[in-house]
Amino acid sequence: MPRPTESPRDLAIKLATNGPHKVLPTDRRVRVLFNGKYIATTTRAVFVWEHPFYPQYWIPEADFDVPFSDKDKIEVPVAGDDGDAMKVGQLSTIKVGDRSAEGIIIFYPTVTGPGAPLAGLVKVPFNATDQWFEEDTPINVHPKDPFKRVDTLLSSRRVVVRVGGKVVADSGACGAGVVHLYETGLPCRYYLPRTAIDQSVLRPSKTVTRCPYKGAAEYFSVEVEGKVYEDLVWFYNQPLLEVAKVEGLCCFYNEKVEIELDGKILEPPQSPWSKTTVGGKPNLS
Repeated sequence: MPRPTESPRDLAIKLATNGPHKVLPTDRRVRVLFNGKYIATTTRAVFVWEHPFYPQYWIPEADFDVPFSDKDKIEVPVAGDDGDAMKVGQLSTIKVGDRSAEGIIIFYPTVTGPGAPLAGLVKVPFNATDQWFEEDTPINVHPKDPFKRVDTLLSSRRVVVRVGGKVVADSGACGAGVVHLYETGLPCRYYLPRTAIDQSVLRPSKTVTRCPYKGAAEYFSVEVEGKVYEDLVWFYNQPLLEVAKVEGLCCFYNEKVEIELDGKILEPPQSPWSKTTVGGKPNLS
């Protein structure tokens, strides 16, 4: 899912002013690896939804094993008081050997008001480190949302995919089943065997994306009548255990193609990947 982007300072001020969307403490062990050293180990991490989409881990300052540099202090204006400001925390840097991690937000233990759930906690940008672990399992992209789940269901229902009016995939043509993948908050995805796809339309892509729930995805583009539709198909050659059923299967963006399920053409869903014209028809331009 596309990530909201804002500076650490703007994020800290927003959280102090409005509070996080929600928080949830966890007792799982969380460790942060940076430049060959575990800079934090805790069983007191907190899932923090800085926005509604997915959580990040915030960790008590006392559970860090490296010092923070003093940097910019963060102050938030107090409503109704001219010139007064509440001291919220600071933006800091961690240095290990010859490398530094910047953009670290530290909330003071004295924070009150909407930001109080973050008092005494530290946010290290996820991609500023080398690896995060839950117990001994690496975390990909961001922590998994504990309120979100992924289900994979085998189905014999026939799936036909059209691009530019041309049939490019048909599960009935190879007599193989399809895996329906349900992920909370997203449209159902239909994973088809490679043999169900017209191999002549597939074009290799160098694109690789990563998902905390499924793993690293590789892509194909699709060429129909001389027009190339970039990165229209993805697949997981080594999916995470939870979605092992989709290994090697291919999935088209519902939002960008026409999908027929058991003879019924499905309406393209609205999602962060939608590109539709007025009238709801897929727009692949």
